[in-house]
Amino acid sequence: MSRTQDAMDAVSQRLDTFFREQRQEAASWGDEAAGILAAAAAGAAGGKRLRARFCVTGWEAVTEPAAGRRSADAAVIAAGAALELFHAAALVHDDLVDNSDTRRGRPAAHRALQAQHGDAGWHGDAEAFGRSAAILLGDLLVALSDDLFEAGLEDASPAIAAGARAEYARMRRDVTVGQYLDIAEEAAFRTAPDETHAERALRVASLKSARYSVEQPLLIGGALGGATAAQRAALRAFGHPIGMAFQLRDDVLGVFGDERVTGKPSGDDLREGKRTVLVAYAREAVPASVRRALDELIGDPDLDDTQVRSLQETIVASGALARVEALIDRYARDADRALAGAPLGTHAVGRLRDLARAAVEREA
Repeated sequence: MSRTQDAMDAVSQRLDTFFREQRQEAASWGDEAAGILAAAAAGAAGGKRLRARFCVTGWEAVTEPAAGRRSADAAVIAAGAALELFHAAALVHDDLVDNSDTRRGRPAAHRALQAQHGDAGWHGDAEAFGRSAAILLGDLLVALSDDLFEAGLEDASPAIAAGARAEYARMRRDVTVGQYLDIAEEAAFRTAPDETHAERALRVASLKSARYSVEQPLLIGGALGGATAAQRAALRAFGHPIGMAFQLRDDVLGVFGDERVTGKPSGDDLREGKRTVLVAYAREAVPASVRRALDELIGDPDLDDTQVRSLQETIVASGALARVEALIDRYARDADRALAGAPLGTHAVGRLRDLARAAVEREA
């Protein structure tokens, strides 16, 4: 078994232990409290553990030269687990905002909580309960991520703890602002000049995803390893472009992905009205009449499969898909160049390159 897999197993075990402790503490609070904790644990289960992987590899990248290839310590494992909890919170809120019915091929959290209400025969509107409960579930997961992150810092030096906290706090702020800008863009695009749409979409991608998915996990791991200024700069120079490529790949999959692989309906981003770089590029390339048609259709939750296919064909014919693929390639090359001669551990650099390929060359 690889060292990376050992670390991911340790992250999963840390989450299991953490939730077992939470359930024990809440044992006297009744079945309803047990239910929300079960939903929190379910939200953190599975997935690619991408953020935890980048966190652990960031730590390895700055500790390997001085200490050799040792196993990740408890603080890094706790941080990786905390990042997975924060990611689970973001998904709960994201699905609620987007009114998505599914996540990873299963009911989204608000739909699962809605079903729980109905199955229990509770009073009132099950759908309203599911939405309200999901807001609180996301909030709970953020709080739990903070608790787990702080628990991991108990034995860290004050300087190490302060550096890691600063990176974690920055990540939380950035992604929250990015999420807001994402939903704002769905309304604000009509008042923004057409030539600014792509730039605005890239701003959303940076704040909403690139930083919190790749760059900040790397920097949190680096901070826990006592990274130097040069090492932090190298991790940032690699992490941000890979994070951008990761999000742009998400944008492509959100329009063209196979539901059997992604777990979400094909064209879901079109129904949700996501104003991505892919859409911005398509709007730039088509005549005004087609642009108006795109604007009328994108964001219609009742788009049927024929309309989705028509939009997909328009996007491809406009050259937008090819432009985004070229941009993904450029970001990936920029990230790879940032690793050349970087003051990071040799073995960890190899793992960073593997993670970069996994983040960009994927179908889900």
